[in-house]
Amino acid sequence: MTATAADRSARLRSLIAPGIAALVCLAILLGLGFWQLARKGEKEALIARIIERSRAAPPAAPPAFDAWNPTADEFRRVRATGTFLHDKEALVHGLAPGEPGRALQGFYVLTPLKRDDGSLILVNRGLVPTELKDVKSRTAGQVAGKTSVTGMLRGSEVRTLFVPESDPARDQWYTRDIAAIAAARGLSNVAPYLIEADATENPGGWPRGGNLRVDLPNNHLQYAFTWFGIAACLVGVFSVFAWRRVHDPVEPEAP
Repeated sequence: MTATAADRSARLRSLIAPGIAALVCLAILLGLGFWQLARKGEKEALIARIIERSRAAPPAAPPAFDAWNPTADEFRRVRATGTFLHDKEALVHGLAPGEPGRALQGFYVLTPLKRDDGSLILVNRGLVPTELKDVKSRTAGQVAGKTSVTGMLRGSEVRTLFVPESDPARDQWYTRDIAAIAAARGLSNVAPYLIEADATENPGGWPRGGNLRVDLPNNHLQYAFTWFGIAACLVGVFSVFAWRRVHDPVEPEAP
């Protein structure tokens, strides 16, 4: 039985609620897609900045503490000279590239470097595997006397949603939090940045530096296409649903 004008009017009114819900979902999906496109541009700019600064030669001296500007200075290649305070090192849980297809699990060794003027810079000397957590198992790598370190400047690591919170009381560290580590070790006059040591080999082979990745993954375009694709599917499904709701024949009433 063909729907009358009154029936179609009622059917159109019945589409208001699902239509509003579909529009809200569509707005969210499109917003996520455009956000991923914006993140793509940000990631590309970051990768370009890291590559440019990682190739700078010769390395520069670290900036003055009060002149540190994360936007301008982070990822700059620098060289610092001083003496490692190995008794103040902190071990931060982490992963680093290992054998092909496998990540090396262990701890990043953050050691204060004391300079001639008494100031301190935390140096991420690199990763040691879990079995070398005890410093007695890697004494060769505890460099004594004045030494120079080359690497890239980084700010404190921001804890993400899925990373546990560090517990200074138990000396459990999950992020490279400069201020918290300095406070836990009783250090003062510490730089607001740290140095990620390059791949220069340490005596004994550990810690292993050079873990800062320049080839950061940039999958935001694929993510954007995914969100836009879901949005297109939503439009298609709702269009079919609305057309059928308005144009399907009226079912005859049972006698």
